[in-house]
Amino acid sequence: MAAALELLGRAAGLANGARLLLGCGEAAGRAGPGLTAGVLLRACGVGRLGCSRAMSSAERPKRPLSAYFRFVKEKQLAFRQQNPELNSLELVRKLAGAWRELPAAQKQVYEEARKTDWQKYEEQLAAYKAQLTPAQAAALKEERRKRLAKRRSFRIKRELTVLGKPKRPRSGFNIFVSENFQQSKGLSPTPYLQLAQDDKVRYENEMKSWEAKMVELGREDLIRSRELQTRKKTDTAQEGSKALLRESLAKLKLKKSEE
Repeated sequence: MAAALELLGRAAGLANGARLLLGCGEAAGRAGPGLTAGVLLRACGVGRLGCSRAMSSAERPKRPLSAYFRFVKEKQLAFRQQNPELNSLELVRKLAGAWRELPAAQKQVYEEARKTDWQKYEEQLAAYKAQLTPAQAAALKEERRKRLAKRRSFRIKRELTVLGKPKRPRSGFNIFVSENFQQSKGLSPTPYLQLAQDDKVRYENEMKSWEAKMVELGREDLIRSRELQTRKKTDTAQEGSKALLRESLAKLKLKKSEE
């Protein structure tokens, strides 16, 4: 009986393996002849991961370097050895200057290498995309969306820092910890709560001044939406009041002229 159950288990395993290989065969048909057996097996996840293995953007073929970055990669070590006293920023500037002075014929050599690698990249990218299931493609698209959103958020924060946006107020706990990290035992947090309240007032005052400056610069997109809406409502109300006043004065003048 036990032997029969063991045989049934092996048969079930073989059946699952056959279904897996059939699914991989269909994937190979969609991918075309350019897909290697190794890539196919990894894409299908033969083994413990299964055909629904999540794909990572790290597996996507890398874009080839531009002509300039090829030059930098090739010459960086030599420039570093020739100029050991330069820091990284100064070394990059020196390489950029050397690239600008490079004759067009020599620049073309790097450009031709880029074109050759770009053609290979497009072929590899097509094979990579062909092996993706709809679920994997959707997951990679979402991963890319999050990555771009994070990059965009970083750029916005950096721009706000350059524009001098005030720092958010610290909590009483943060002030307390920063000033008494080593001697925090037995101290009362009450004074720090007041400091936090004062810092909040400081923040609001600085933000109002900063937002007014951003409005003058035409950067309403950086203003807090609530403040901007309030300001727009106030401006609209003031304009409406002025219009009513002008209309009343005009009627009064007309009435006097008729008399």
